Amino acid sequence: MKFATKMVAMLVAGLMFFSSPAVFAAGDNYATVNVAKLFDEYQKTKDNDATLQEEGTQKQKEKDALADEVRKMKDELELLNDDAKKAKQDAIDQKVRELQDFDLQVRRTLGEKRQAVIKEIFNDIDGVVQKYGQAKGYDYILNDRALLYQNKKFDITDKILEDLNKNYVKVKKS
Repeated sequence: MKFATKMVAMLVAGLMFFSSPAVFAAGDNYATVNVAKLFDEYQKTKDNDATLQEEGTQKQKEKDALADEVRKMKDELELLNDDAKKAKQDAIDQKVRELQDFDLQVRRTLGEKRQAVIKEIFNDIDGVVQKYGQAKGYDYILNDRALLYQNKKFDITDKILEDLNKNYVKVKKS
């Protein structure tokens, strides 16, 4: 089955599901949240982005210093005789490998940290949505990205975001 055909099939199935009268029974209490907004405006996301940005800037300075060393070594290479050039070229090649390894390791480490933080943030969001839904008696809380239309009166994103940030401030102070 081609990708486009699969997408159409999934869309039709989704429309049938949400248009079915059995999906939401009369009296069901439901709401929607904008998970992307929760993620972006959550203070923990902002704090962690700033921390990772700072760490990335520091690592870039270290990378730039290594690159400067390579440039200086290449400049020195021009002034040497043929015998010394071979040894200097070997040293340059080694330094370039160090630079490449450093760059790869930094990207991997920062990527892993970012993934761990993202997972933690989504767990926080899920936990607050679960507690909020139970406390307010909701039967369903839906991600608004999965909806083709929604009435904004059902959007509780700002309430969830408020609780999310309150919990983060409490944990941060502890």
